[in-house]
Amino acid sequence: MIPKDKLDMLQYYNKGLELYKQRQFQEARKYFAKCLEMLPGDGPSQLYVERCDAFIKTPPPENWDGVFTMTTK
Repeated sequence: MIPKDKLDMLQYYNKGLELYKQRQFQEARKYFAKCLEMLPGDGPSQLYVERCDAFIKTPPPENWDGVFTMTTK
């Protein structure tokens, strides 16, 4: 059984993911940041915060298919 705090966090995560796929990166970032408040150190949420930051700074092309392409190692 999944603990209630993780279930609550997953609601924010799923909403963030939905917004991310809709290219609403600033809003999505807020949801992923909330996940990190609820569950500090959550790897997937941290990854999406970083990706949102990257796409806020440099938006993906219009034909973006949701895939994140790393540009640095």
